[in-house]
Amino acid sequence: MASSMNMFKVGWQVVKSIHFGERITRRCLSSTVSRHHNGQPLFGLLFDIDGVLVRGGTPIPAAKQCFQNLVDRNGKYRVPIVFVTNAGNCIRQTKAEQLSHLLEVEVSPDQVMLSHSPLRVFSQFHNMCVLVSGQGPVLEVAQNLGFQNVVTIDMLREAYPLLDVVDHHRRPKDLVAQTKDLPPIEAVILFGEPIRWETNLQLIVDVLLTNGKPGNSVASLNYPHIPVLACNMDLMWMAEAKNPRFGHGMFLVCLESIYKKITGCELKYEALIGKPSVITYNYAELLVQQQAESLGWAEPVERLYAIGDNPMADIYGANLYNQSLQASRQTQSQAQMKGGLGQAGRVPKQEAVGEIEVSEDLSVRLLCGDRSLPQACHSILVCTGVYKREQQDLPPDPLQTVTERIFHGHRDFRFDPSLMQPSFVVQDVREAVELVFQQEDCPLE
Repeated sequence: MASSMNMFKVGWQVVKSIHFGERITRRCLSSTVSRHHNGQPLFGLLFDIDGVLVRGGTPIPAAKQCFQNLVDRNGKYRVPIVFVTNAGNCIRQTKAEQLSHLLEVEVSPDQVMLSHSPLRVFSQFHNMCVLVSGQGPVLEVAQNLGFQNVVTIDMLREAYPLLDVVDHHRRPKDLVAQTKDLPPIEAVILFGEPIRWETNLQLIVDVLLTNGKPGNSVASLNYPHIPVLACNMDLMWMAEAKNPRFGHGMFLVCLESIYKKITGCELKYEALIGKPSVITYNYAELLVQQQAESLGWAEPVERLYAIGDNPMADIYGANLYNQSLQASRQTQSQAQMKGGLGQAGRVPKQEAVGEIEVSEDLSVRLLCGDRSLPQACHSILVCTGVYKREQQDLPPDPLQTVTERIFHGHRDFRFDPSLMQPSFVVQDVREAVELVFQQEDCPLE
């Protein structure tokens, strides 16, 4: 079945396919770059949420203040803004309403990108029977993304009540048979950390070991297993507590370890989505360009500034995306010199986000380079979340060896110390926004 389809091979394949070049330096950007076009700015902002704008359900004071300056008297944004979060336990509308309330400005769902948002273009999986794991309205989230045949962990427990027995209070009191047959599961979608880890770990492993038929016994190892797509690789994230909390990345570590311990084989991902994956930033950039169009901008956005608190997710991802942009620009220049690029600014598909094949109109728009890409993406690290200045976990030498660092990134992502280095380090989001507008020679008020 899988061999008959053009599966997406993003996430870890994207990372391995990118050529790592020189890092962005912590200095002012070149003054020779054009900052405006007929008075129109040429930049957009990507905001992380947790640890940058809020801590749990509490807004960071600097965030409310700076967003009052980012809109005019009519509430219209001065520049394109997209909120890029690795959270994924709700739909965009819900997150937009939360942000509107917390920041006291109007936030549109079109400005919100959750960790699972790029799954909209994974149309090859939309008609498959998929098992979804996470918390919140996972069924609604999956259906909103385009999945037509969805099975939740709770539905799986109901169909096979003998599978979930770690919690003695949840065990069946009497011997019961399965209540109903479910269609064979063809793929597993991991949205985010679940509430009952033991239940989800057990049932997901059951599905992988039985080739999607958890009611059957395991006669032999089915490897490679059915496709697994994971969103949000954050090992930890910042809430109201003084120290970071476990994130979905920690759940993935557990799942990978259990699967390998049982089978002796590595758990393989069909796709890894969410920061720091390059496809996440490609999708975010598309949303930024759409915001620019809605603001009436005549020219596309040329520079992006990604503001985050997590060096491994926000900074690594923005820098990795910047590397891919520079590689694409180099490919453009080479193609133009050879006369092989029909229109300036268009990027060959394989150079835009890696070796993938796509279909559907949105997929082509997102991944195949039918529009001008930004010139650069600059990363800004704030100190109100996962990262704290006093921790000094960003060494002055970006080439410091891996043995001297603790790598919190996902197993399948190559560790490059230079990608952990932000373009700028500031105290909070207000300072970050002020810095950007200074760099762009653009009045903030």
